[in-house]
Amino acid sequence: MPEGRGLRALFGRVLDVVYPGVCHLCGDGVAGGRNLCSDCSEALPGLEAPFCSDCGESFDGAIDAVFSCPNCRDQEFAFEFARPALVRSDGAMELVQDLKYGRRLELARELASLATRAFEDPRLSEALDSRWPLVPVPLHRRRFRWRQFNQALEIARPMGKALGLPVVKMLRRKRATVTQTRLSRSQRQKNLRGAFEVRPGTGEKPGVVLVDDVFTTGSTAHECARVLRRAGVQKVVVVTVVRG
Repeated sequence: MPEGRGLRALFGRVLDVVYPGVCHLCGDGVAGGRNLCSDCSEALPGLEAPFCSDCGESFDGAIDAVFSCPNCRDQEFAFEFARPALVRSDGAMELVQDLKYGRRLELARELASLATRAFEDPRLSEALDSRWPLVPVPLHRRRFRWRQFNQALEIARPMGKALGLPVVKMLRRKRATVTQTRLSRSQRQKNLRGAFEVRPGTGEKPGVVLVDDVFTTGSTAHECARVLRRAGVQKVVVVTVVRG
């Protein structure tokens, strides 16, 4: 073990003794600089079949064939498919919201670890084998100044390290948009039109993995993918922590 890494590991163990960590969800003690205990991590419901092959919406019942949900059947997304790692749950949304609005940056590593579960999907093997870059959905500079960080980038960085994939800030948000929480899908699409652009010299890639915290209607992912495709990216797949 390199000397620097050994010292950091020793320092981490000392901190665990002096300032023991606690799980963000249950409050039990955790070690190793973690913020989520194994029980809480394993209890967060992962996305399992059957689910929509386009957006990752989970469905109950026995569906053996590949299918698109009613919300996606009439949509022509610019991305190939979206693959959330988790279905929506109180615990998953608490982690996401406390990162974004509570500025709990230490949770980004936990969310990244959870998001890597999406890569168990065989459809993402091409991205892993060909080392497609992880591309975080960007924030507009005004929101970035207020928040001081981009949650998608903070999640993408430890994801890239864990998966051996590069992280490339290919997109820039050139126009501020109103919050989309209460907008319909068509209103979201109109709101986002022309909001993104590709940074010079970063296009023309065989494929990229667009990374965000939550997938809701797919409007943001679609607009980002549309811009990336126009810049020469051949395939765009979407990975998020949670299906909203």
